[in-house]
Amino acid sequence: MPSERSTRAVVAMLAAVALFSMMDAGLKQLSGHYPSLQVAALRGGASLPLALAWALSTTGWRSLVRVRWPLHLMRGVLGVMMIAAFVHGLRTLPLSTAYAIFFVAPLLISALSVPFLRERVGRSRWAAIASGLAGVLIVLRPTGEGLMTTAGLAILLSAFGYAVSAIAVRVLGRTDSTQAMVVWVMASMAIGAGALAVPGWVPLRGEDGWLIAGVGIAGALGQYAITEAFRLGEASLIAPLEYSALLWGALLDLTFWQVLPDGATWLGAAVIVASGLYLVRRERVAAEIGHASRAVAQ
Repeated sequence: MPSERSTRAVVAMLAAVALFSMMDAGLKQLSGHYPSLQVAALRGGASLPLALAWALSTTGWRSLVRVRWPLHLMRGVLGVMMIAAFVHGLRTLPLSTAYAIFFVAPLLISALSVPFLRERVGRSRWAAIASGLAGVLIVLRPTGEGLMTTAGLAILLSAFGYAVSAIAVRVLGRTDSTQAMVVWVMASMAIGAGALAVPGWVPLRGEDGWLIAGVGIAGALGQYAITEAFRLGEASLIAPLEYSALLWGALLDLTFWQVLPDGATWLGAAVIVASGLYLVRRERVAAEIGHASRAVAQ
């Protein structure tokens, strides 16, 4: 029987995935009326007040200013690029297809951990990474325009930005609070993307106010839920649950846009998910072996 702590972690992660999926559906709706950079600015600005209130009520303002500013600035730039590219891809791609491509991010994180974190990646992990990339090619190929589709490559660029940002988080986590990381990436999106969006800014429509507010609330609550999930549970237990976003994506696609993923998308997604789950399992087994070896040594 799983412990109560693990159960709460699983529930929090599933809630986070659902909230982020709803936020992405809102971003897709907004992308039909506003430029990608403006949508990115609205996403950051709508969530920033809630994130700031959470940070001030838990760790106080000192945790927000005593940080490693260069890394936060880099994450801010990556955050703007990531969300703008993701929104650009959502203009024409179904959510489920975008998620299938984006799920290559954990594989990219494993690959990037070699040069940035000096981690060792064996042949089996490189094989899993290569298989995941092959899955992305399966998803992209049947679009009718070949592999070089702007939308598909935009989602791939977003996944790469997410992977680099995740590496930065692993470094920042040694010294800075989670609250600081959340607040400053949201502030960077709101200010940075907002400044870049000014030349092509489109006046906000009154009827979109509820949608913008919903994106902000869902994003902030999702960030809190995913933070709780990784605080309460082991990463090897929690991380695979992120793939439930595929089901949410298919459901939202059918509900709002009356589309469903084709067979090639499901096949590519299966390859990507299987590769990711293999990596998670490998890391869990490696961690268990490491613990056993230390126990024997003691």
